[in-house]
Amino acid sequence: MSKVYNALFICTGNSARSILAEGLLNGLGQGRFQAYSAGSYPKGEVHPLALATLERFGMPPGGYRSKSWDEFARPDAPQFDFIFTVCDNAAGEVCPVWPGKPMSAHWGVPDPAAVEGSDEARRKAFHDAAVTLKRRVELLLALPLARLDAMSLQHELHGIGKA
Repeated sequence: MSKVYNALFICTGNSARSILAEGLLNGLGQGRFQAYSAGSYPKGEVHPLALATLERFGMPPGGYRSKSWDEFARPDAPQFDFIFTVCDNAAGEVCPVWPGKPMSAHWGVPDPAAVEGSDEARRKAFHDAAVTLKRRVELLLALPLARLDAMSLQHELHGIGKA
């Protein structure tokens, strides 16, 4: 049995980008990863277009909730191998201390929930965010994680965020 890696995606509101990333990594990771998402100031609800977008990408649209990162800073929380910030606000905030010293990287994506305009423009914003996150998840999944030393892996994670 190979190792299952735990990953946490953080965004301020935990309603769109971090939810998309959680769903994509869980779906595409095919059991190699267990992804979670959280926010520093969670909105308390998942944006309906995030769920619709996950469904269009073939990911299960259920089981998500907007939650605080405090939930994952407790002693009984999963120990993370990776922490990714997906919004610029969360990248600049003081995060909790995560047990086990997980690798971290910033994978910033424009906020699709902030897009105003027609329904089509808003759906496109969510689609574009999901495409960017999907590509980054695919790059993560292509890494030979077990064979990379910590410094090389950290370098690769940062590079993916710029892709």
